[in-house]
Amino acid sequence: MRIATWNVNSITARLPRLLGWLESSGTDVLCLQEAKVAEAQFPVEQLRELGYEAAVHATGRWNGVAVLSRVGLEDVVKGLPGDPGYDGSVEPRAISATCGPVRVWSVYVPNGREVGHPHYAYKIEWFEALRAAVAGDAAGSRPFAILGDYNVAPTDDDVYDPAAFEGATHVTPAERAALEALREAGLSDVVPRPLKYAHPFTYWDYRQLCFPKNRGMRIDLVYGNEPFATAVKDAYVDREERKGKGASDHAPVVVDLDV
Repeated sequence: MRIATWNVNSITARLPRLLGWLESSGTDVLCLQEAKVAEAQFPVEQLRELGYEAAVHATGRWNGVAVLSRVGLEDVVKGLPGDPGYDGSVEPRAISATCGPVRVWSVYVPNGREVGHPHYAYKIEWFEALRAAVAGDAAGSRPFAILGDYNVAPTDDDVYDPAAFEGATHVTPAERAALEALREAGLSDVVPRPLKYAHPFTYWDYRQLCFPKNRGMRIDLVYGNEPFATAVKDAYVDREERKGKGASDHAPVVVDLDV
C-alpha cells in the first residue's frame, strides 16, 4: 500500500500535475494540504475518473485539506476536535478517514508567522489539541498516521542552515517541544530517504533560487503509530515533482507499507 502527503499550494493551480502524478506514482492514499478552494470547487469528478474518492474540508482561498483514496474512504471526520480557532474562527486544517486497513489524518498545522505573534500561540495550542485528539488512535492496534505540513523542522538537520532561521518560527524550542509531545502519544517520525543530496528536505521557497541551491526544510512529516511504523517498507521524498514550471513549493512524501 502506498500512502503519500503533499502540500499542493492550490489544487486549482496544480491540478494537471496532481492528476499526472497520481497516474504515474501508483499512490493508493494521498493526503493533501493547502487546497485553497471551496469544497464545491474541488475536482471530485476528475479524481473519480482516476479511481479516487475524495474527502475534503475546505472553505475558500486559504488552507483546506483532503484525503484521496482508491482503497476505500470511511469514517470521515472533518476538523480537529477541540480546535482552539484563530481570531474568532475555526480554520479547515484537519481531516481524518479510514482507507482500507489504515486510518490517516491530513493536517496543515498553523504557520505561526513570527515568534510572539498571536498566530504563534495559536500554533502551539493547535498542536496540543491535535495530541489530545489522536491519543486513542495512536495507542491502538490499527495502523494509524498523521501526515501533512507540520510547519516545524524537527531538528537542525532538517533545515539547510540553522543560523539562517535563528529567531524565526519553524525551529523554536516551543514548536519542537510540541512535536515531541505529539510523538510521546505513541507516534514515531517516519523519516524518508532523499532522492538527491544528504537531507530529505520537503519544502523550498520559490525565492532566491532556493530549490536549485537546495536551501530547503523538512516540514512535511509522517508520524505513525507502532503498527504503522513497523509496516513501513520504504519512504522517500519525490523531489522530481518540485521541478519545472507550475510546481508547488513542497514535494510529495511517499511511504510504502506492507499491510
